[in-house]
Amino acid sequence: MLNPLRVQMHLDGGSQATLLYDRKKLTPTDVVIPRIAQSISTYGLAVVNQFGLARVPLVNHAQAIAQSRNKMRALQLLSAHGIDIPATVMARDAAHLKEMVGLVGGVPVLVKLLQGQEKHGVMVCESLQSLEAALEAVLGLGHNLVMQEYVRSTGQDVRVLVVGGQAIAGVLRKPRPGRLSHTLNRGARLEALTLSPGHRATAEKVARLVGLEVAAVDILDVQGHPKVFEVNSSPALLEMEAATGMDLATPIIERAEALVAGAAPVWSAALETPQALLPPPERKGPVKVNVPRS
Repeated sequence: MLNPLRVQMHLDGGSQATLLYDRKKLTPTDVVIPRIAQSISTYGLAVVNQFGLARVPLVNHAQAIAQSRNKMRALQLLSAHGIDIPATVMARDAAHLKEMVGLVGGVPVLVKLLQGQEKHGVMVCESLQSLEAALEAVLGLGHNLVMQEYVRSTGQDVRVLVVGGQAIAGVLRKPRPGRLSHTLNRGARLEALTLSPGHRATAEKVARLVGLEVAAVDILDVQGHPKVFEVNSSPALLEMEAATGMDLATPIIERAEALVAGAAPVWSAALETPQALLPPPERKGPVKVNVPRS
């Protein structure tokens, strides 16, 4: 067990980069299972990346973890590859977000911090009054956020744990009512869920797209139609184990052993070409350019 903040990195512009722990050179490492807290994400991911540069097998690469934690970019990636996501809006001003409630189907809505810790990053606001109070509080602290549709009466909130490209467990999350808002993780009641083929296929594709060996894929299931609203790279296991009665840690260890033995990582699987990498379409006629006025 290594505290990332106690790891030092020595770079010299050559091939002799060194990792130290409390100023002592680290002994050779077989594999790394990152569990990096959001609050130390920048430094922690630099440490993970340094292990990767040293060709140490990683269960979740730094780039994939960073991708999953940038909520809006992750949604953009999924949408570009045909993954259905809930209606989502993003704005910097609380008034603008409140005006766009109709674009996500009205209240209740999910309010999600773009850089929040997993335990505190998602709230459900059930009325315009609670939404307004939450927006003013969150944006007043300088946080960016997105707002998404949340269907309570006909939808289910499903979390699927994916390890090594395979969905191994699922739970149904039932948030408890709150006076203002409630977080889906801290206040939710978890129940074991038999995953449908749609849940499995969607969660496995999402984990591959983001490049995560271990991921919790959060799905809004509306009458059997899955919509992915979040991907987490360091999911809490104890609550899922308690709800499912399954040992969920051992499959992660087994996947780490497989990577050491030379198993192909999930991100090497053949994927569709992202829209951003496609050649630009052939244009006919003049090109219109929007130029902002000074």
